[in-house]
Amino acid sequence: MEEKTSTNNFTKKGSESRHILDMYYSVQFSLNSTDPVYIFKLRDISYNEPCILVKEDSVVLKSLKVNDILNMEYNPPESSGSSKLLSTRIKDISKNHYGCFTGHSLVGLSIIDEHDIHA
Repeated sequence: MEEKTSTNNFTKKGSESRHILDMYYSVQFSLNSTDPVYIFKLRDISYNEPCILVKEDSVVLKSLKVNDILNMEYNPPESSGSSKLLSTRIKDISKNHYGCFTGHSLVGLSIIDEHDIHA
């Protein structure tokens, strides 16, 4: 019975991630109140988990650590909806050594909580 529950949780988590990737095109965030806002395109590179691609020599990559929690604004493609502020955990950071993404790292994202954005 426990094995079935684990599978259902994985399926549920995967469908939630797929939903995020279907609804939102990019994320934007600031590392602290004095830093600029950084914008990254959301990627679906493996396991339907949202991630961003960051240059390895970037200030952002040097500042991010696994398990950091940031409030990220998730933006829909063009004007097809409204942005949503989501508390997001940095799930993993891995160097990408293949294809056109050489010199970049993949930063996996895991959504923890959501907040409405009122403009």
